[in-house]
Amino acid sequence: MDTRTVKIPGPDHPITIEPAHTRVVVKAGGRVIADTRRALTLREASYPAVFYVPREDADMALLSRTEHTSWCPYKGQASYYSITPGGERAANAIWTYETPHAAVAAIKDHLAFYPDRVDSIETLA
Repeated sequence: MDTRTVKIPGPDHPITIEPAHTRVVVKAGGRVIADTRRALTLREASYPAVFYVPREDADMALLSRTEHTSWCPYKGQASYYSITPGGERAANAIWTYETPHAAVAAIKDHLAFYPDRVDSIETLA
């Protein structure tokens, strides 16, 4: 039986998701891992904003799914990927919500990157 708590974003813990309106390029291990003009920006409570990149705009051949998972009561269970050319530093560098809660359904099939585990996350005009 799954007893994990599910919470709905609200005034005490707001979450907004909107188009990033910029080009987002993620690099690791000297390679472009993702390049998109279709990123979403997720803002959650007082945390820094996070870009969510559509999987179609990432080079999935450079990624390796791991066994690592985590739980967010507002978003659901996250699965993780390592970036192969990024080396040890890029282990579990990417998280994704494959079946996110309804309140954040827009991030389904998107990837998010830990900034300290990639070379750069650039925003370009």
